[in-house]
Amino acid sequence: MEAASKLGPVALPILARIQPVDSTIAKSVFVSAFRFATSTAGPCPPFGEELKSSAQEQIEFMLREDQDMPLITVDDEVKSVIKKGLSFMFSSFESKLSSLLNESDLASKTEEADILQGLSDLDWMSNVLPKMELMKDFVSTWAETSENILGIVEDQKLKSVMWGLKLKLIEVCGKVLEAVGYGNVILPADFRVHILKLWLPYIRKMKPLLDSKSDEEASFPYKMDEDLCQSIEGAIVSFVLALPSNDQADILADWMKAEQARYPDLTEAFEVWCYRTKSAKRRLTEAVDKVDNAPISL
Repeated sequence: MEAASKLGPVALPILARIQPVDSTIAKSVFVSAFRFATSTAGPCPPFGEELKSSAQEQIEFMLREDQDMPLITVDDEVKSVIKKGLSFMFSSFESKLSSLLNESDLASKTEEADILQGLSDLDWMSNVLPKMELMKDFVSTWAETSENILGIVEDQKLKSVMWGLKLKLIEVCGKVLEAVGYGNVILPADFRVHILKLWLPYIRKMKPLLDSKSDEEASFPYKMDEDLCQSIEGAIVSFVLALPSNDQADILADWMKAEQARYPDLTEAFEVWCYRTKSAKRRLTEAVDKVDNAPISL
């Protein structure tokens, strides 16, 4: 840049291209890209999904922390736009999902693809929000909408269809379980219990169903692969162990009663709970004995 500046007016176009972009302009570009990436700007023909995909990639690039500084600073104004976009995406996904129960042709590939795209967009959001310290908003909204989502997906009308959607829900839920289970998102205990008590039975039920379908049909593409199984199992174990002891006991008791107790394997969580409970009881007994045996001074 110093060499180019010595060239005088001839170098001005070069300098204009390599000088840092004004932060306000960069923020404006980021916000516009985010709206395209999340479809909150509405349809964008003639480019459509191509522009949306490109916008998502560039947002990831702008937020990336490598040897260079991130291109933008995520301030309160940007966070406000992101939160509105997140709310819109969840609302849109729920609305499309709810409409399934009114459809006569649930085998429609177009319908499923549209809903899956909305869920994939939420999955993408779960990857970029931690870089903006907004994953808590995602987890909170996921928890608030989970009951409705599961109520639709587990409806009798969808019993033997939408396997891709059912698997994708597990994948996105896995991101939520990891965020909370590993302490990246801190939530009140009752909120955490609510999430786990909703999604653990679903995962426990869906895993053998997907395995069974895969065994019946060699070409069945919707199966929880080993990496997904391990990551979710690890997240659930951490999730359970971070709960209050009584809540751990409830969840572990339900797990051991279930027919599909093989997955997820919560043996580690059970063993740790037993050890902690026994240790706590021993400490309590020792403390009581000390009080009982303490000399009384008059």
